[in-house]
Amino acid sequence: MQIHQLKPKHKKKNRKRVGRGGKRGTYSGKGLKGQKSRAGRKTHPIIRDFIKKYPKLRGYRAKRIFDNLEVVNVGDLDKYFDKENIINPKALLEKGLIRKIKGRIPRVKILGKGELTKELAIEGCEMSKSVKEKIKNPKSK
Repeated sequence: MQIHQLKPKHKKKNRKRVGRGGKRGTYSGKGLKGQKSRAGRKTHPIIRDFIKKYPKLRGYRAKRIFDNLEVVNVGDLDKYFDKENIINPKALLEKGLIRKIKGRIPRVKILGKGELTKELAIEGCEMSKSVKEKIKNPKSK
């Protein structure tokens, strides 16, 4: 047997061409006008319209300024700590003034709200200008 003598086992099936007359009528089950009745129609998902409206973040994985930052005021430090204590993020965590973020001790920034009546030793924390002035010149009662 030669390759030119081979014949297919099954008959070739013609694919159905919709919308060209025949027993289904002029519309052939596609309804009337519109995008869905056209040849080669393509519809896109509705959610794409919503996604396109969202603003884009600039830069590669845009950094957040206040991410992993806890804020403590000077008035709270004056209330919870004595003159001998050293104030650092770990000590603030033990006193309950800050809490862990994603299981880690966060960065701490001390702001100048409140009065300071005693000298405090602060380390490992960021401070505003007003706090630095208050630490240099605490008000004595």
